[in-house]
Amino acid sequence: MSVLMVVAGLALLVIGGDFLVKASVGLSFKLKLSKLVIGMTVVSFATSAPELLVSLQAALEGVSDIALGNVIGSNIANIGLVLGITAIISPLAVDRDFYKLNWPMMMLLSFVLYYFLKNDGVLTAIEGLLMMISLVVFLVILIRSSRKSTKANVEEVDDALAVVSNFKIVMWLLIGAAGLYFGSLWLVDGAKELAISIGISDYAISVTVIAIGTSVPELAASVIAALKKEKAISLGNLIGSNIFNIASVLGLTAMIKPIVVNPQTPEILSTNIFWMIGFAAILIPFIIIPKRFEIGRFKGVLLLGSYLVFIYMALK
Repeated sequence: MSVLMVVAGLALLVIGGDFLVKASVGLSFKLKLSKLVIGMTVVSFATSAPELLVSLQAALEGVSDIALGNVIGSNIANIGLVLGITAIISPLAVDRDFYKLNWPMMMLLSFVLYYFLKNDGVLTAIEGLLMMISLVVFLVILIRSSRKSTKANVEEVDDALAVVSNFKIVMWLLIGAAGLYFGSLWLVDGAKELAISIGISDYAISVTVIAIGTSVPELAASVIAALKKEKAISLGNLIGSNIFNIASVLGLTAMIKPIVVNPQTPEILSTNIFWMIGFAAILIPFIIIPKRFEIGRFKGVLLLGSYLVFIYMALK
């Protein structure tokens, strides 16, 4: 029954997240926001909604392990699993702007998160607010720098949503909200039951099963695009997702309910957060050596292999 709840919860999160993205973009067009702003803020926030709801639900139910494991595991999965598989299917060209803004911000937030958690074992409301403020500042800088560039990425914003009716937007918002609410509820409850039945911690389930589940939409989109020989994936989008996961998902959750590190799962701070930092840090040597600004199949195999080692160790 617990497995069924986890699967049903993940399915509802995917469906709810998709409807929320459509509704958010449609509403943004009504508010006369530019495609650039919609793509960099609205879409990014909406696609982080499943992780946010899961983390918030977990924190409110007193299982902060799942809130932390969901974000740490998702960030590792975005690079190890999604980027690894995509690069194996189709080598990936990396934009030179990647290491000037996105990558430093991801590394900074990763270290800040580690410091906040290591300092007193709690991510407080003030610390959550600081992370949210840093995200807003980052987005302002990102939008300003993108406006100066002719290559601003607005491909993910669907023009057809500019003419959608108000009724449809309201219906999509309701369906999206219901899907995210019940999906997060079933997923957290199912994960707790599953952890008890197989005899491992809530955290181990969240950093593996839940994290992979919430990364499925990115993985599916990337694999389909790579198989069609289209521009497979924007590394900037993946890094952006990791930035949003830390700053908005954990930031907002901590502002509503402080996230406490469970002393019974020391691997959060002793092992897994270093896996997250390591996967982020390795990207710089990967895009410089040996072939500059390309992540090819061999590097994809290394990323995926490392991710499988991480999963094995997390479930051991």
